[in-house]
Amino acid sequence: MPKFPLHAASGTGVFTDWHRKVIRLARYGCANRPFYHIVVMNSKADPKTPPIEQLGTYDPKVNQYNEKLVSFNSERIMFWLGQGNCDISPPVEEIFGLAGFLPIHPRTYIKAWRNRKDIEKKEKKADDEAAEALNNVQSN
Repeated sequence: MPKFPLHAASGTGVFTDWHRKVIRLARYGCANRPFYHIVVMNSKADPKTPPIEQLGTYDPKVNQYNEKLVSFNSERIMFWLGQGNCDISPPVEEIFGLAGFLPIHPRTYIKAWRNRKDIEKKEKKADDEAAEALNNVQSN
């Protein structure tokens, strides 16, 4: 059983006009198999409360084609952003940036730079080990 009841896909939360809204990820799925809904919620609301509206989904596990799946309703996102009292959480900003809906988030550039550095370190280490093994073979 889920820890909290599943809500209708369209959202069942109570709309209150005076609270700021936030577009964030709401975790669903099972243990060791996360699945997220992109939802609009009150910014002060507990994450387990029903969302005002579900705007899309995000599956962080890669599929057989090595892709992470994202789907969202861009018209409804533009509606909520046009209201003027709606923010976007940083993880959702990254997803929207990678999808081409918003400019690429700066944290995405930082992650890419770190990943490139890690790959360079691993390649250099592998080259050093190969050169050392070659020297050992030639000296024997």
